[in-house]
This record gives sequence, structure tokens and C-alpha cells, in this order.
Amino acid sequence: MSYSGDEGGALSPDDIDDLARQARDGDRDALEQLLSAVRPRVLNICRGVLPYSGDAEDACQEAMLNVATKIDSWGGRGRFTTWLHIVAVNSARTTYRRMKNLATPTDFEDGAHDRPDPRTTSVIAGTRLDLLDAMETIERDHPQFVEPLLLRDVYGLPYDEIATLVDAPLGTVKAQIHHGRKLARPLLRGDR
Repeated sequence: MSYSGDEGGALSPDDIDDLARQARDGDRDALEQLLSAVRPRVLNICRGVLPYSGDAEDACQEAMLNVATKIDSWGGRGRFTTWLHIVAVNSARTTYRRMKNLATPTDFEDGAHDRPDPRTTSVIAGTRLDLLDAMETIERDHPQFVEPLLLRDVYGLPYDEIATLVDAPLGTVKAQIHHGRKLARPLLRGDR
């Protein structure tokens, strides 16, 4: 079955879920259609975290590969696009960590460059990178708070969807987000 979506060519959430189920069950054509349909969404998610377009493209590519190779980990209980958000956010965070490790203070202090290398610019001057740093700090001692907090405060997902995604009771998710916010506030203010 081929999906053409609505008049604008975009697939409905139900069509995406159907394609994802077929792809998860081994249909290679469905996987190709699915990847093609969700790539713009994945790129937008990555751009929301990584302001330098090259970094966002790298994260998007990694996310697409993860979708293709790990689609069987989508349980099918919630929307595929919600699971996709987690994959994309995690890919953006992984790309950020990789770029942060590549950026060294000497890149900017040795005077050899008139301008910073654009590959490290996101790490140094990004708009969401203070949040990623805070999440890394929180993750060291309280990893259970990070995913629900990002899904709620960055992507605005409803609590019930987050509970389904992380497979935890609604009350637990609300508590994790509350505690995560308490830990994040001083980090985002620079009170480390």
C-alpha cells in the first residue's frame, strides 16, 4: 500500500503509525516511505536543540539511522511521532556531546583563527546549549528526570503521553518533572 497523505502530501498521524507498524514488521518499502515522511520533522527537532545547521543535519542523520535500525523498539502503544521525538532528542544530545568533546579552549585562544570553527560554534554560542549542559549535569545523579523534563519543557508533550513513552505512572512522571525543574533552575541561572 502506498500512502499519499492529504492534499498537501503530508501523512496523517494514523498513516505514519500504520507505516511504522509495517516497517517494524519488516516491510522495507514502508520503512523508506516512513523515513522520507518523518525526516523534515526530525530535522526540525534537531534544529530546536542545535542551532548550527551542520550539527542539526548530523544529528538528523544519526536519528534517521536509529529509526531504521531500532524501529522494533517502538512498542506501538503511543504515537510513533512521540517515540520519534525521543530518538531525535537523544541524537541531538549525542551530537552535542560529540561536538563539545571536539571543542577545546585552545581553538579560541591560540589566535590562529580569526573566526571560530563553525563546527564548534554550536557548542559555544548555541541558544539551547545551556539547557543541554544542565541536562548532562542532572543526568549524572538523576538520569530518570532528564527525558521527562525535556519532553515536557522543550517539546511540550502532555504528561499522559510522557507517562506512556517512559512507561511510568502519571504521578511518577509529574514528580520527576517537578524534581528535574528544581535541579535545572540553578544550573540555568549559572549557580553551579
